[in-house]
Amino acid sequence: MTDADPIEHPSRLTGGDFTEAAEPVRLFAEWFAEARRAEPVNPDAMALATVDAGGLPNVRMVLLKGFDERGFVFYTNLGSVKAHELEGSPTAALTFYWKTLQRQVRARGTVEPVSAQEADAYFASRSRMAQIGAWASKQSTALESRMAFEKAIARYTAKFGIGTVPRPDFWSGYRVAPVEIEFWQERLYRLHDRIAFRRSGSAAPWTKTRLYP
Repeated sequence: MTDADPIEHPSRLTGGDFTEAAEPVRLFAEWFAEARRAEPVNPDAMALATVDAGGLPNVRMVLLKGFDERGFVFYTNLGSVKAHELEGSPTAALTFYWKTLQRQVRARGTVEPVSAQEADAYFASRSRMAQIGAWASKQSTALESRMAFEKAIARYTAKFGIGTVPRPDFWSGYRVAPVEIEFWQERLYRLHDRIAFRRSGSAAPWTKTRLYP
C-alpha cells in the first residue's frame, strides 16, 4: 500500500455498510462475486501461508476452488512442499487482495484433506491438458529442463489416449477451516474499514470486532 490518496471506488459509494454484516461466509460470498465481475485476472487467487518443520513461514499463490461454511478449498500435488508442510503442521493462513475493488480478506485456521469424492469431482472438471499436467508434474522437485517436462506431458498424453484421465492418487485438495476471517476495505486518506470475525472452533458461533485501520 502507498500513502497516496486512493480513488474512492464507485461500488463503495452506494449500498449497505459491510461492517454491519452478522457473519463472514455470506459477506465473503458477496465480495467474491463482485471480485469475479471486477478483477480482470484470477479473482480466485489467494496467498497461502504454511510453516515448515523448523517453524519458518512459506507463502505462495494458489487458486480458490470452492468455499462454504466449512472453509476454503484448494488443490495440489500431495508431494509438493505445501502438502508436506500441511501434513506436519495442519494450519494455514490465507489472504485475498482485489486491487480493483481495494479490498482484502484474511483468514486463519486448521487444515484437513477434502474427501476423495470432492477431489474426483473437481479433477473431472479440469481441462484435459490440466489433468495430464497433474500426472506429468513432480511438483516442487528439481526439473532438469523444460524439455524433460514436455516429454512427460507427451508420455501421459499418449498413455491416456482419448479416454478419461483418472485423478492421480498423489493429487488432491485441502480445506482451510477458518477460526478467524478479517475484511479490510480501503478508504480515503487511509481511514480504512476493518472487521474481524473469530470463533473458538469450526462448530462455534462467530463473534465480530471492528478494528482500527
